[in-house]
Amino acid sequence: MGATAERASPPDRIVVIGVGNPLRGDDGVGTAVVDVLAADPCPVARLAVCDGEPARLIELWDGAELAVVLDAVRVPPERAGRLHRLRLTGNGASAPGEVTVEPTAAGSHGLGLGHALALATVLGRVPRRLVLLAIGGSAFGLGHGLGPAVAEAVPGAAAAVRGIVARHRAGRR
Repeated sequence: MGATAERASPPDRIVVIGVGNPLRGDDGVGTAVVDVLAADPCPVARLAVCDGEPARLIELWDGAELAVVLDAVRVPPERAGRLHRLRLTGNGASAPGEVTVEPTAAGSHGLGLGHALALATVLGRVPRRLVLLAIGGSAFGLGHGLGPAVAEAVPGAAAAVRGIVARHRAGRR
């Protein structure tokens, strides 16, 4: 899928967005997970990939009941491939299991999810529920391909997305 390609599915308000650049090593993990989900359709309204630019993220999740964002996060090599799940709020409030993301927070991008969330909050365009699945990566240099530990994490991240979607559809958060 391209930098902002998307695939439509059932007409509900669940979106899954893979953030990253597959030409920058482990940074491509979000797009790799979306590719797995696209190969065996996931029941969502929109399945998309994005380069992480805040305005594009906001446009992709605008009006969503649930948005699941997949992105790489820099970690030491021994922690590569670990999956981290965060429920996010953009209003400065934190509830149990939720994390407030400040505008300075970003995955492997200069501007990223923190900026998108801050801007979306001001504009009133935050999804009702936003879940970040961050996959630890350690190799972000130019070149194609995920590191072995990150590549092994892709099926588990896809399964995690399916679980989040299923629990949301069942009314469990």
